[in-house]
Amino acid sequence: MDAAMLARIQFAFTISYHFIFVPISIGVGMMVVLSEHRYYKSGIPADKAASNFWIKLFTATFAIGVATGITMEFAFGANWANYSRFVGNIFGAPLAAEGLLAFFLESTFLGVLLFGRKKVSRRFYYVSACLVWAGALLSALWIIIANSWMQTPQGYKIEGGRAVLTSFWAAAFNPSTAPRYFHTVASALLMGCFVVAGVCAWYMLKKRHLHFARQAMLWAISVGLVMALAMPLLGHWGALVAAEHQPVKVAAFENVTDTEDGATLWLFGWLTKNDDGTYDTHGIGIPKGLSLILHLNPDARVTGLDSVPAADRPPEPIVFQSYHLMIGLGMLFVLVLLLTLVMHYLKRLENARWLLWSLIACIPLALLAINMGWVSAEVGRQPWIVQGLMRTTDGISPAVSTGEIWTTLGLFGLIYLVLFVAWLRIFVGIIRKGPEDVVEMLEADKVGAPAPAGAGR
Repeated sequence: MDAAMLARIQFAFTISYHFIFVPISIGVGMMVVLSEHRYYKSGIPADKAASNFWIKLFTATFAIGVATGITMEFAFGANWANYSRFVGNIFGAPLAAEGLLAFFLESTFLGVLLFGRKKVSRRFYYVSACLVWAGALLSALWIIIANSWMQTPQGYKIEGGRAVLTSFWAAAFNPSTAPRYFHTVASALLMGCFVVAGVCAWYMLKKRHLHFARQAMLWAISVGLVMALAMPLLGHWGALVAAEHQPVKVAAFENVTDTEDGATLWLFGWLTKNDDGTYDTHGIGIPKGLSLILHLNPDARVTGLDSVPAADRPPEPIVFQSYHLMIGLGMLFVLVLLLTLVMHYLKRLENARWLLWSLIACIPLALLAINMGWVSAEVGRQPWIVQGLMRTTDGISPAVSTGEIWTTLGLFGLIYLVLFVAWLRIFVGIIRKGPEDVVEMLEADKVGAPAPAGAGR
């Protein structure tokens, strides 16, 4: 295995690991805001306990998310020096903005959530919770801006073999930024909702903290269902942009080998390789469906993989299978959330053990769906690391050997395993302990703690 492939594997491993924690922190951050808003309005100790509980889970996840995110930035300079040299003038602005405008905002007001409960008013505390979540969403925006530029580069010129920024706004809001950002945030919120619903399902199975679980469950399944239903629309928006700017990627999504009129939309299936290196699709599809959804014309022409040389085509099986697995899981999530919402209103959810376990099982499945989306998007861009401008094989660091990459990959695997076990123990420990006991909170509040000034109801 050559250095280029190993560098790709290492970066895919580190970013996939990092993205375990990003959607959880965004989803749980939403619960922090909702719970704190409820406490801000009611002043009820039970609502305060609920907010404190979600803050603990958010903090544990945020901490390891920051640590694993730093690793990827070092990887740019270590394994991808040629790439960093080529895009440095472009990437400097969004990455700096992510640190200054998002990370500092998030970490500063997280300090208020951790240490300022008795030192600031309820209003200020609630605003701080909103700013922490806003920081998480802003952080995702700047990273998506950088990644989207790799998909549909705009606002640049080539000087001295490097991409030089000519228009910040054109580069930042390139054609794929908006659809990819909203799609990513919606998927992160859906993942977070399943985490919340899974926690509540566990309490219902154990018959513990039932009031807390019922309240949070309703929020989780309601927001989660909206996100799950929005995903196909947001994905379609992104597909329309990709069809215009990255038609070969869309061809790989549906294995459109030859440019054709009335292309089939595959619901699910698998590929088999032919002697000439092309692939045949087997499964269930909608005749002319791809042409219809892309061009609103069932007979419209769809660009195929044959539009570019074989060396410029992505690996079809990986792209096709990951894309359709993502879609299949998305349809499953809609079904599970609809059933959960119906059972909740029929007041039969707490006794439907099979459905409660299904909600817990959807946590790793949601993470799998997110990663399959990233696989289809990033592998579908290959062999380009920057679409049409730089090949992935040209972006690696020539001075880094395969042995060095193997060594760092092994060390990352070991360290990440330790970190994951530590995070999981803390995360599960917080869940097992549950929200704070309201009686204990009332007793603690009596011990000389002054009422927050300016608290609103």
